[in-house]
Amino acid sequence: MNIPHIPVLYKETLGVFENIDSGYIIDCTLGYAGHSEGLLKQNSNVKLICNDQDNEALEFSKKRLEPFLNRATFNKGNFETVLNSFKEYDIRGILADIGVSSLQLDKEDRGFGFDSESLDMRMNQEQSLDASVVVNTYSQSELERVFKECGEVKEYKKVASLIVNNRPFTSAKELSTFIAKNMHKGKLHAATLPFQGIRIEVNDELGVLERLFDSIEELKPKNCLIAIISFHSLEDRIVKNYFKKWSKNCICPSDVMRCTCGNDNALGKIITKKPIIPTNEEIKVNPRSRSSKLRVFKFD
Repeated sequence: MNIPHIPVLYKETLGVFENIDSGYIIDCTLGYAGHSEGLLKQNSNVKLICNDQDNEALEFSKKRLEPFLNRATFNKGNFETVLNSFKEYDIRGILADIGVSSLQLDKEDRGFGFDSESLDMRMNQEQSLDASVVVNTYSQSELERVFKECGEVKEYKKVASLIVNNRPFTSAKELSTFIAKNMHKGKLHAATLPFQGIRIEVNDELGVLERLFDSIEELKPKNCLIAIISFHSLEDRIVKNYFKKWSKNCICPSDVMRCTCGNDNALGKIITKKPIIPTNEEIKVNPRSRSSKLRVFKFD
């Protein structure tokens, strides 16, 4: 079987879960099943819940994981809802590799890449909102919000104005070429951050990530490891803030003179004081891993 994807921080991720010898691990973002296959090989007594919202990813991964079908359960859905479907299970590990999968990036018809002839960017192809709707129908102020808050584009007003005054755009290739022609050149392709903003808006990526954390917090899975791989500062900030919140003993308001909450409210502890990042060797082999960060928390 031709495996077209290299999972990021592979050894480091498997290392997080290596001592789990019972119960279930949820792979919230299955993709091509690179991490899932490694976990099923490594943790012979563990069962896996393999979740993805992309039909193509699920079909590919079911074939790849055929040798482990007695220990793998497949679930279609956004990862924000997966815990609610399996909250009665003995969940000992939760893995989420956030962001666009190589499956989506490499398929030109999905509209994520700069050279794509479509303008789509949907991770779930059954939803109605796509990149074409954002680019061609959002008001200038809405586009400014997308580029500022989701894309972290410094010249967000200029990009929004250029798009509004020159649309419609029919393909990612047309849009990326237009942005590159009219914006300052830097180390990154000029369309990198605007495309990030559009993609995050289309898929509500930050909202989905926060709702995943809210569902974990509600469940409070006992003796469970949470491993999150993020790819940009907006995601990483959410991960860091939730882990910090969960590790706090004192939850009194900051302006109180004396603790009255009991000072024993921590749900667990942060395992990674600093995020785990890829080695230079990994980045050489897989350049897409260069911005990845792995953070880990353990519930008591």
